[in-house]
Amino acid sequence: MLKLFNKLFGSSKQLLQETDPMKKFLIVGLGNIGPKYDDTRHNIGFKILDFLAEQEGFTFESSKLGAVATFKHKGKSVVCLKPSTYMNLSGKAVKYWMDKENINLENLLVVTDDINLPFGSLRLKGKGSDGGHNGLKDIQNVLQTTKYNRFRFGVGSDFGKGKQVDYVLGQWDDDQQKAMPERLKKSADLIRSFIFAGVKNTMNQFNGK
Repeated sequence: MLKLFNKLFGSSKQLLQETDPMKKFLIVGLGNIGPKYDDTRHNIGFKILDFLAEQEGFTFESSKLGAVATFKHKGKSVVCLKPSTYMNLSGKAVKYWMDKENINLENLLVVTDDINLPFGSLRLKGKGSDGGHNGLKDIQNVLQTTKYNRFRFGVGSDFGKGKQVDYVLGQWDDDQQKAMPERLKKSADLIRSFIFAGVKNTMNQFNGK
């Protein structure tokens, strides 16, 4: 009953006990909820956070506006969020959990797909446009800034005119599936580096790798 109450109405109690805002982070993986979206290109944000959860040994639980989990990395406290709002309303969930946990904007990282990058390419940036991505567009509108960290995972653009939606909501091909474990490991390493070493050092180490 308590879990159901928290899912519907949220809990006023913070998940993180850490009081130093410089040591608190929010990692958001973007995607769409529901079985039909599992393992689709548009859900790579969910997939990367699920892989990180396996590596770090934490479990997501349903809460207000998403599935959340926490873990610690080298003295830093982290909330991971998979919004349940669907992609084009992601900003609402991001803002709610930033406010609830008192997360500074510079300690927010949004993980998403990008058709403008070759498959498996990793790119971290501290600011930028939404690039036509509905999830990033909504986050930008809600936060009223483009100056937030985003980690884009390349999904490629092997689609014909007018087929973009079908492509990003489609599943990975066989070659991509084979390459995925190594790419997921590299993605999880990037997130841990962001938490510990910061955005600039992580960009230098991982971008284009």
